[in-house]
Amino acid sequence: MDRRRFLVAGPLTLALSLKSSPAVAAQGTATGLRGQVVTVRDKVFSSLGVAPDEKTASAMIERAICHLSGKGSLREAWAAFLGKARVVGLKPNCLAGHGVCSSPQFVHALAAQLVDNLPGLQKIVIWERSDRDLTHAGFEIVRSGKVQCLGNDSAGYSPELIVQGTVGSLFSRTVTETCDTLINLPVLKDHGIVGVSVGLKNLYGAVHNPNKYHPNRGDPFVADLNCAPPLRGKTVLTICEAFTAQYEGGPAYRPQWSWPAGLILAAADPVALDRVGWRMVEERRKAARMMSLAQAGREPSYIITAGDSSHNLGESDLSSIRESVLD
Repeated sequence: MDRRRFLVAGPLTLALSLKSSPAVAAQGTATGLRGQVVTVRDKVFSSLGVAPDEKTASAMIERAICHLSGKGSLREAWAAFLGKARVVGLKPNCLAGHGVCSSPQFVHALAAQLVDNLPGLQKIVIWERSDRDLTHAGFEIVRSGKVQCLGNDSAGYSPELIVQGTVGSLFSRTVTETCDTLINLPVLKDHGIVGVSVGLKNLYGAVHNPNKYHPNRGDPFVADLNCAPPLRGKTVLTICEAFTAQYEGGPAYRPQWSWPAGLILAAADPVALDRVGWRMVEERRKAARMMSLAQAGREPSYIITAGDSSHNLGESDLSSIRESVLD
């Protein structure tokens, strides 16, 4: 399915029951997938700040999802993760704009796979903090049809204050009311306050007051937020787009501190994926003779907190994380 086809797909014929299709697995608890991270690498990719085309992105997503699920076909793989899903939310990261943000090619390739392989799927919503963030990254705002794309400022926030540990927020209606399942689509980049921004931090975009949660390098705010029921209960996968990744100067795009990584990372365990991403950023900093994030005073300790016994969102111990790298 090409991009235009799904952007103009017709309106739904079935009424959407927002609470009738519970997510297929809670975040960090998918059986047998704790601590497992799959990396697909395009060894010849060298275009800094530019994503590949949809065909290339789709092929890399297919390899990652099939390997992670252990299934032999794409349909079986998506059914294993999203077989019961009716309305799927895709959360890209558009804050930085072109260069180190989610690309329409990557997100559209994923959406097309879901449409083509999940017969029970009623709708996909690509969502971010605002319409402006999405358009800034090259996405087209689409408010009707099978594949929609809009910001929280259009969808609104649920009026109920949800309190989880140190966090008290209004959550996007797209998260609480529209979608029964979420796929988190972060990028891999340095963050000048919390150290790194990968999957866990990307879900700051779900609430109305993320600016409140940056003190102490986001610890324990990031972990607490990801434990909130609308996120923990619905997020089944994290797929990180790291064609271009950044090791210093984030969250804004700084090409002088970026590299054409040519990677995507996929996991049902968001903590394990973030921990691997953190290690990659540290390796690049070391190669550039930069201080470690701890030495720079911004170690992303929230990732460790997310894996502790109180939060139990996944595996944060690198020695216990199982990585598969597919070239």
